[in-house]
Amino acid sequence: MPRSQIVTIARFTLLEAVRTRLPWLLVIVLAVIFGTAYFIQQLAITESVRLQTAFSAAATRFAVVAVLSLHVLTSIVREFNDKGLELTLSFDLPRSHYILGRLSGFALIALLAAMLATLPQLLLGPTMAALQWGLSLAMELVIMCALSLFCIVTFTQLMPAASFVAAFYLLARAITALRVMTDTPLFGGDSWSNQFLALITESLSLVLPALDRYAQSTWLIDGGVSWPAVGANVMQTALYVALLGAATLFDFQRRNL
Repeated sequence: MPRSQIVTIARFTLLEAVRTRLPWLLVIVLAVIFGTAYFIQQLAITESVRLQTAFSAAATRFAVVAVLSLHVLTSIVREFNDKGLELTLSFDLPRSHYILGRLSGFALIALLAAMLATLPQLLLGPTMAALQWGLSLAMELVIMCALSLFCIVTFTQLMPAASFVAAFYLLARAITALRVMTDTPLFGGDSWSNQFLALITESLSLVLPALDRYAQSTWLIDGGVSWPAVGANVMQTALYVALLGAATLFDFQRRNL
């Protein structure tokens, strides 16, 4: 019975994505990116194919993350505003099953979105490299869905939650570069300010996922990456999704509705 409740919530989440025309939105966004990449390829004088592949992969990654994160946020906000959550929980549905069902549904949407985003890359890069890129993108999208669910349950308002998600994503993408910058002598040497920044950066790197190692454009350009690197992304995703899911459950259980 508990499993059927979770499956029902996950199925409802999938149906909601279809009814809000999320697949069509993703198709339109991907078509625009693919067309723009082809236009850039025609304008480039040298390395036109590599430039087209790099732009397509980078733009696709950013666009799908943004669209999917906003979908998760607006979906839960809509349920808060329409009092649908109170109606759902009134049917003797445990809060933990609601969160697990929602998280499972959003994760499945992330996997399907990654499959859709991989199709254009199969036309631009080697098949194996595109599959590795798509699997890594799926893991990144699952993390962002779990983060978006946690933020909207915690903040309950769209703007604060969206701002936190955007800041988290940008910082997680740049954390490796920030660590390299604080380690260089040109940045400040052994001054106390540089040591303080290095301490903050190292602390953040311990709690943030290294999203810059996910779905890199160079994988498509250079012909792929080793499978252990993709496996590391999968393991990191499992860890962060478990932590974010537990945090969401804890915050949702203590909330008065």
